[in-house]
Amino acid sequence: MSEKLANPAPLGLLAFGLTTVLLNLSNASTSVFPLSNMVLAMGLVYGGVAQIIAGSMEFKKGNTFGMVAFSSYGFFWWSFAALFLLPQVSPLPAANQSAMAAYFFMWGLFTFAMFFGTLKSSRALQFVFMSLAVLFFLLTAWQVTGNANLQQVAGYEGVICGLSAVYLGLAEVINEAHGQILPIGQIKQ
Repeated sequence: MSEKLANPAPLGLLAFGLTTVLLNLSNASTSVFPLSNMVLAMGLVYGGVAQIIAGSMEFKKGNTFGMVAFSSYGFFWWSFAALFLLPQVSPLPAANQSAMAAYFFMWGLFTFAMFFGTLKSSRALQFVFMSLAVLFFLLTAWQVTGNANLQQVAGYEGVICGLSAVYLGLAEVINEAHGQILPIGQIKQ
């Protein structure tokens, strides 16, 4: 008798989505709240640890895409928090705008490539990945130019991206419990 495994994707999507919304509310308007330890703690613990756990569970299910995506973005959150924390304990200087532009660009490139792995998945997951790639490229442009308007645009776009992941995560939980009641744009195979 085989053991039925829970679907780890909602955990990973919710960890990614909630953390992304909080970070990007800060990017959209520092009058909402500035980047603070709340965002970094959320990134380390929920955005980071929960996604790494989800990635490990996807590994056990044999889902390479889910394992790579959740584990990678979990470690993204750890690295993002470390970018702010390491200058406090290391003699090395903090990352400058050029370094942050390279950081965001590489994550954008990775995310754009991962988008192609979603093409046989739901439209909702495709939207999450494409909007995340756009977010990383907007953050790159903000770091390259220093234009505060680009930071704000990236913030609003990031809130949309994060909320789309929250929606998909909750839809997967609710649909599993009650049948297909929330649309996710499932592609017919």
